Amino acid sequence: MKAADAHVAEAKVDRPFPGGPAATRDGKIGVLLVNLGTPDGTDYWSMWRYLREFLSDPRVIELNKAIWYPILYGLVLTTRPQKAGANYAKIWNRERDESPLRTYTRAQSEKLAAIFSDEPRILVDYAMRYGNPSIASVVKKMKEAGCDRILTFPLYPQYSATTTATANDKLFRALATMRDAPAVRSIPPYYNEPVYIEALARSVENHLASLDFDPEVVIASYHGIPKAYSDKGDPYRQHCLETTQMLNERLGWKEGRLITCFQSRFGAQEWLQPYTDKTVERLAAEGVKSIAILNPGFSADCIETLEEIAQEAREIFLHGGGKHFSHIPCLNDSPEGMAVIEAMVRRELLGWL
Repeated sequence: MKAADAHVAEAKVDRPFPGGPAATRDGKIGVLLVNLGTPDGTDYWSMWRYLREFLSDPRVIELNKAIWYPILYGLVLTTRPQKAGANYAKIWNRERDESPLRTYTRAQSEKLAAIFSDEPRILVDYAMRYGNPSIASVVKKMKEAGCDRILTFPLYPQYSATTTATANDKLFRALATMRDAPAVRSIPPYYNEPVYIEALARSVENHLASLDFDPEVVIASYHGIPKAYSDKGDPYRQHCLETTQMLNERLGWKEGRLITCFQSRFGAQEWLQPYTDKTVERLAAEGVKSIAILNPGFSADCIETLEEIAQEAREIFLHGGGKHFSHIPCLNDSPEGMAVIEAMVRRELLGWL
């Protein structure tokens, strides 16, 4: 054997098996649950700070800043904080003095930490893309606690640049300030994962079984995005439609009982249709007397589900002639919801544990 060949053969023999070193590393692994965000209070300035951060995100508002910022600072931020604060006040967790989204996301984090309590290398925490606790602050805390790897979990089942992508953007901006940044993985969208579809189906079945009426129509209402974003290639709409289709197949319902709609539009441009509020109004006008609405695009109940759907949509339907309305809660920190989070985290930790 030539000397060069012998050297190569020796190197191959001495080289450790792939994945070997990772299994023996001493560093901790951070698991970071990330949700959309929340204001710190319902007062004007708390809402102003939250809305400024949210509506300044170029992933959310794709208009040129020279056009958008005069509108944002000259009109939106002078009028919207007061109205938004009043809406938040309707659903505010007064016992903890915080929004329900923060309450539920913290609970998800605490329950996931309990699930991994026998693994001392796992550190679980949560953060918000907008508001507090910020992604940067929690990543810093994880790094200081000894985490050299972080698994981030954007809690959005369906992918959109306005949600999943901007959460990951914020994470990497935080890492850009670190000289010794941890390795990172991001859990992919889970809109068609069997564990997620099963959890949704069970939540629907359990909730409907508790009602004293049988809804004629059930609406799967997802947060909307501008139609232009979808036209440019954002896969969100298709993800939502696939979730509804798979859920309907799992429930075994006839075609047309479960329908997809989109809510929470903002501004004058066209958003994904059909719109939830207009559909609820139409159903009532057509003589439908009982409906239920669930929000498969939200991992936890928040202003868009508890106020916009459970209150506003209910009022629209009953005022239009409907008789029975029910809002099906999000998965939140329920056993079904935690089963989804645990399954996705365990899968994505493979190779690190």
